[in-house]
Amino acid sequence: MNQVELLAPAGDFERLQIALLYGADAVYFGGQEFSLRANAKNFTLEEIKKATNFAHQLKKKVYVTVNIVFHEDDLNGLEEYLKALDEAGIDAIIASDIIVLATAKKIHAKFALHLSTQSSVLNEGAAKFYQNLGVTRIVLAREASKKDIQKIKQETGLELECFAHGAMCTSISGRCVLSNYCTNRDANRGGCAQICRWQFTSDLTELPFSMTSKDLNMITHMKEMIELGVNSFKVEGRMRGIYYIATVIVTYRRLIDKILNNTLTENEKEYAEKILNRCANRESTPQFFEAIPKKEGQYFLGREELSNQDFLGLVKSYDEKNKMVILEERNIFHVGDTVEFFGPNLETFSLTLSKIYDEEDTPITTANHPGMFVKIPVPIRLQEFDMMRIKIFDKGNVV
Repeated sequence: MNQVELLAPAGDFERLQIALLYGADAVYFGGQEFSLRANAKNFTLEEIKKATNFAHQLKKKVYVTVNIVFHEDDLNGLEEYLKALDEAGIDAIIASDIIVLATAKKIHAKFALHLSTQSSVLNEGAAKFYQNLGVTRIVLAREASKKDIQKIKQETGLELECFAHGAMCTSISGRCVLSNYCTNRDANRGGCAQICRWQFTSDLTELPFSMTSKDLNMITHMKEMIELGVNSFKVEGRMRGIYYIATVIVTYRRLIDKILNNTLTENEKEYAEKILNRCANRESTPQFFEAIPKKEGQYFLGREELSNQDFLGLVKSYDEKNKMVILEERNIFHVGDTVEFFGPNLETFSLTLSKIYDEEDTPITTANHPGMFVKIPVPIRLQEFDMMRIKIFDKGNVV
């Protein structure tokens, strides 16, 4: 099997740290210009340098999105920005507009050129066209089928990156004008207002409806995609929080490693699927891989998106002498609750909370102030960035 990369989103430096520590081989994020997630915090040039240095110390990679569709006014400062990214030592840019590829070539940039999913590549002819422009990796459109992936790989030999998990777009891989039409916010320049998720009414029915699709989840097809030659599996979600990123990345990391080692069991795969479905607030499905999705892949007549409160706390440090974890609380928990601890270097284990102490070592029965620091007796040594969540599923024989 080929080398496989797990690629994670990073909306800010904390999320970048979490993604890399929890098993991502590379991260992608936007700068404060020319990126499609204008509402994310995004990175200044100084922060990009810091992020790149951090990733490279871990022998991991950084990709910066320069993926808007450029109008004339947007070209101002593009060349200078690409030069600054090159000087920062990033590994690649992710671009959709030919002008970005041409400008990178003009300045003799050292970073690689990855073609964004916004270019909607679904066939070998388009892939070869961009290959001739210097692109070394294609981020295929989310609508790519198994047949599309196989043919493009066979005919081009390019690195292929496919979305494995996260939100879908109602339009063809982001080429949407609904946001512009309804709110004057240009989705193709970073201003998507997610109109497809709005509730609409019609004279034909009293029932509200939407146009949004369910999320993507490729966990059941990972082995097949690796065998097809997919080089990088991309997780969507630069706007997602650290619990979501940690859960999704560590789950896919362990899944990919077990596939490559030929040790993955059905029990492990089922458990992983349960965890992934639980950490998001929308349903998920493989979407276009095997066939064009039908109504089962869409939300037409409403949906529930309940806030997930499984994430209970982030480990800040561990007192080895007293076997006590110092935890930053994120959601309410009580003495007597059964919880789970998980982390990048930790075998997930459960524990019933016997005691909770506040910062002054005063015993309390409930941690109910998000952001407060508490101390909890835990017999197993934990590390910074490990997490505590509600125990929901029994792993059974899963290790």
